[in-house]
Amino acid sequence: MKRVCKGILILLLPAILLAACGNKASLKDGYYTAQAAQFSHGWKEYVTIMVKGGNIVSVEYNAENPSGFIKSWDNAYMQTMLHTNGTYPNEYTRYYAGQLLSMQSADSIDALSGATSSYGSFQKLAAAVLEQARQGDSDIVVVDTSH
Repeated sequence: MKRVCKGILILLLPAILLAACGNKASLKDGYYTAQAAQFSHGWKEYVTIMVKGGNIVSVEYNAENPSGFIKSWDNAYMQTMLHTNGTYPNEYTRYYAGQLLSMQSADSIDALSGATSSYGSFQKLAAAVLEQARQGDSDIVVVDTSH
């Protein structure tokens, strides 16, 4: 019986390792960016990831205005949004980016209360940037994030 179990294990081990590595190898190393096609309320959102060893090792999610100023740096906007929505760009952008980094997928990320519009945009941008990483295409992909 031990011999049969060892034989089965020896036969299954390569398949298990291949399946585990197959998922890892589906993302090609490099930097990938997806950006919104249009400005929304004066901001254009984007997601940039860095893939190394088949894993996402860095995620940036943010938005910029036409002059290139980053949304999460805007303290006046932060104060207004915090008092109105209970969250602000520097909080929700880090939350969504952190979830993508830890899960290595955008499938199970929960919306943060007060940032559901950005959640919808993030989901579309994350899906597009992950597809770019699967293809190994480092061109910036432009995504229609309108709701």
